[in-house]
Amino acid sequence: MPIIVVLAIGLDSTLLKTQSSFWKTAGYIVNVAGCIREAIDHFKAGDFDLVLLGNSIPADNRQRLTSLIRSLGSNVPVAFIAESSGDSDRFADATLRTEPKAMLAGMRELVARRRPCATPQ
Repeated sequence: MPIIVVLAIGLDSTLLKTQSSFWKTAGYIVNVAGCIREAIDHFKAGDFDLVLLGNSIPADNRQRLTSLIRSLGSNVPVAFIAESSGDSDRFADATLRTEPKAMLAGMRELVARRRPCATPQ
């Protein structure tokens, strides 16, 4: 598996810490941001393969973050992590459920769609 760098953003520090540990155990490099300003600073300074928006972030802030990422010319996939199957975010590229296996599968799929296929030499 290639190295995948994730920016995880959430306002619930306990949940963010737990999820971050899980993702790290699964082989991801994870940078966390506990507030909107920190998220923007991290994104501008980093090179991320995926951005994860926690459900603790209000919808208007998720929209603002996603719009900012797109305005910077980035094609990094943005995923919303939803607690229930009825939750979604129309500005994110995908909605991931909190169930661990499904979440990891969704993360891999989003990153794979973004990365170009290797061409034979």
